[in-house]
Amino acid sequence: MDQSVAIQETLAEGEYCIIAVQGVLCEGESKQSRLLGLVRYRLEHGGQEYALFLYTHRRMAITGDDVSLDQIVPVSRDFTLEEVSPDGGLYILGSDVTVQLDTAELSLVFQLPFGSHTRMFLQEVARACPGFDPETPDPEFLWLSRYTCTQPEPEGPTPSDWNSAPGTWPGEMSDAAASRERDSAGVSHFDYSRPNGKGLLLVDHSSWGQDKPENSLTRRNKSKSEITDMVRSSTITVSDKAHILSMQKFGLRDTIVKSHLLQKEEDYTYIQNFRCFVGTYNVNGQSPKECLRPWLSHGIQAPDVYCVGFQELDLSKEAFFFHDTSREEEWFKAVSESLHPDAKYAKVKLIRLVGIMLLLYVRQEHAAHISEVEAETVGTGIMGRMGNKGGVAIRFQFHNTSICVVNSHLAAHTEECERRNQDYKDICSRMHFRQVDPSLPPLTISKHDVILWLGDLNYRIEELDVEKVKKLIEEKAFQTLYAYDQLKTQVAAKVVFEGFTEGELTFQPTYKYDPGSDDWDTSEKCRAPAWCDRVLWKGKSITQLSYQSHMALKTSDHKPVSSVFDIGVKVINEELYRKTLEEIVRSLDKMENANIPSVSLSKREFCFQNVKYMQLQVESFTIHNGQVPCQFEFINKPDETSYCKQWLNVNPSRGFLLPDSAIEIELELFVNKTTATKLNSGEDKIEDILVLHLERGKDYFLSVSGNYLPSCFGSPIHTLCYMREPVLNLPLETVRELTLMPLQTENGGSPLENPMDIPKELWMMVDYLYQNAAQQEDLFQQPGLRSEFEHIRDCLDTGMIESLCILQTLDESPGKLANSLVRPGCQAGILALSREPGWAGSTFWHVLTPGPFPNRGQQHRLFLNDGPKAASNHSVAEALLLFLESLPEPIICYSTYHNCLECSGNFTASIQVISTLPASHKNVFNYLMAFLRELLKNSAKNHLDENILASIFGSLLLRNPAGHQKLDMAEKKKAQEFIHQFLCNAR
Repeated sequence: MDQSVAIQETLAEGEYCIIAVQGVLCEGESKQSRLLGLVRYRLEHGGQEYALFLYTHRRMAITGDDVSLDQIVPVSRDFTLEEVSPDGGLYILGSDVTVQLDTAELSLVFQLPFGSHTRMFLQEVARACPGFDPETPDPEFLWLSRYTCTQPEPEGPTPSDWNSAPGTWPGEMSDAAASRERDSAGVSHFDYSRPNGKGLLLVDHSSWGQDKPENSLTRRNKSKSEITDMVRSSTITVSDKAHILSMQKFGLRDTIVKSHLLQKEEDYTYIQNFRCFVGTYNVNGQSPKECLRPWLSHGIQAPDVYCVGFQELDLSKEAFFFHDTSREEEWFKAVSESLHPDAKYAKVKLIRLVGIMLLLYVRQEHAAHISEVEAETVGTGIMGRMGNKGGVAIRFQFHNTSICVVNSHLAAHTEECERRNQDYKDICSRMHFRQVDPSLPPLTISKHDVILWLGDLNYRIEELDVEKVKKLIEEKAFQTLYAYDQLKTQVAAKVVFEGFTEGELTFQPTYKYDPGSDDWDTSEKCRAPAWCDRVLWKGKSITQLSYQSHMALKTSDHKPVSSVFDIGVKVINEELYRKTLEEIVRSLDKMENANIPSVSLSKREFCFQNVKYMQLQVESFTIHNGQVPCQFEFINKPDETSYCKQWLNVNPSRGFLLPDSAIEIELELFVNKTTATKLNSGEDKIEDILVLHLERGKDYFLSVSGNYLPSCFGSPIHTLCYMREPVLNLPLETVRELTLMPLQTENGGSPLENPMDIPKELWMMVDYLYQNAAQQEDLFQQPGLRSEFEHIRDCLDTGMIESLCILQTLDESPGKLANSLVRPGCQAGILALSREPGWAGSTFWHVLTPGPFPNRGQQHRLFLNDGPKAASNHSVAEALLLFLESLPEPIICYSTYHNCLECSGNFTASIQVISTLPASHKNVFNYLMAFLRELLKNSAKNHLDENILASIFGSLLLRNPAGHQKLDMAEKKKAQEFIHQFLCNAR
């Protein structure tokens, strides 16, 4: 995941985050996560300066809301960043990279993840270093002055006043207390008046640009020559033993050689078997309470490779909404202490997404043959952001064989089989690994020689009642029971895991037990036993030696599972490799380099018809190469910052072709919250020109066109209130005019008819949830199905009620939802549906006057196809969140954002702020708060509480002003507290 996007949202105009990497700041025994971003500023006279921005964060940085600026380290003349060996540690290729950052007053140590992304980060930092050329002007860093506090500058500032190392807050606060303080309050300003500067590196531009030799000598007694050596060494930021980390260079000739070597691989490699242990354990949020050796090392030969996966590492709300958990270290230690005693192992990589963790170890003697280690995560939770469900993966090269290990936790519950299938497909499509050669497209899971997939896949046994399942288990009739296994039927239907193999299930189901025992679930839900925990594989030369569960471990309601494999790995014969390489080089020497590359394209015009919100469309074409090897890339057009518009993506966007070869290129069109509003308004169209450039060759032009179907998603609230008909029933010109209508027009009078109090689309979703999902477990926390979201979107946009719902005629009494949500005398207003023409030919939306919900006779309410279903409940809930997220102006307008933060904790003042909102925004806010309070009345069933809802809806209803710097954790917490007030206090 590219976290530089989150950093960019915090920066001012003219500042650009080149690259970001997540690391760990090491201070003695303390280790704290930091996000490091290299920021460039272009000077007016044409030069540029760089600084390293360090951020704290409590979850993966997706937006600027997720990070808080902690330090700024200017990349000045005395700046160095060098790799160091861990104290007493054995260097292992593939392990995390330890680097030391030094300036004249500052020394920090970071651990960065091994892989090509860190390699690129270190290379970019090295390029940013100014060097020590006396003819080059000293950097002044005037642009960083905006980050200083507004307090009066103390007289005669010394370097320690502005350049400091991170540590504890002022006073005697302990490290733990300081950490808690930072987590709860964040950092609201920079204070360079702190004695000894504990906390943040601060900016005093009067000191920069005056880094004279005499100043350098007084600061840590570094001589001019010593500083020169440091700067020179910073251009190569790693030691010789790991030189590959930052200094790889790739040219056309190297790429050709690599491609030919791959084609002739069988000429210089042989197959050697290595033993691999694969284990998976859903630990149900528990800490390790027992030795793991019965699972990891008893009764087996010492493996060459360990792949150990966990799910539900931490079930706390803090782990769900943020990324921190102490359980990571606990289980890592428990695993490390339980590995096979007959061998010594080195940790290659640890990757975690909330409660899903994967550990990779190899025997120390194999460490030198591990390379190209990359790790990635994919969250498939609500809105694609929450990581309570999803997958983590580690890929690496072992000798000459590429291996990918995936640990996944898919959707729960028997009826959610389709959701599990979707989770699997999402992980496969969204899991991308950077390659060592940056000119090559990212690797997907399928592009590996060996794939090992483990985890709590959550597929259940269906069509049998609980007692029948238990009886078959007691009889050890596992194959009879296996016939009813969902994973078996889905694989047989080629819906998921196509091409994968699973060993025979000769052990009883691993879920669900009473924790601490071998007894089946005796809770109120009495879950049926199931083989939730599985191991599958794909690839050649793989032999499964064992596949078993481990009943001896009783900590969780799951039993751990293990599988041991012999995997045939391609090992290089050095002598044959040299001969093959020499032949390839000789062949290349005979090539006529003067030849100009030329390609033919199977298609140059692409038309995307009826593009819809958040519905991917893909068009493809083929590039056929001629007789000369070539590199291709889609390049930016003049005065444009990207090679294509935001709603378009090309995959791959660059690559390499051997003579007479071909590659398929996909154009992926996807409209989201960022691009929908301008497409609705007509300010943007589905039109673009792509430029395909050949290195040393000509350019080819591709035309993209199409039409976008306007949607309520991405439309402003006040616009929707004026749309009495479905958005797709209105003329395009009307949709454009309403979308472009300024918000203030709404309160300042409009020639249009009176608007509805709230959008009909919002009412439809809220009403459905109130009627069918008030007691739904994990509402707003479990994602829905993509197909159902698309169905809901189409219903809202077309008004084709019959295609989505059954109209139910209610009795003559007032609507239950309206009565509960609109208190007599309040000014919220409500929407009703009555039998009059205008809406889908049979019904029409009316605005009811403020006050109690009147008796309007027949009322109509919406239900999904077959009546209420759990999956549909989650889909409608996610659609509601996506609707709120897509609003170009949030429910609480940008103009009142800071007022809301200021009065957080003062309910009376908060009500006053809400009263200043435009009528439609105020109505929607009151309506949603009333609905959420109704949900909280069913918290015993739906497991919701005020904190969960405030966290989910806080960031949707109350957003930072567009184009402004994203605010820190303290201000984010205030935003959540603002929403929390309205959930706890009925008005």
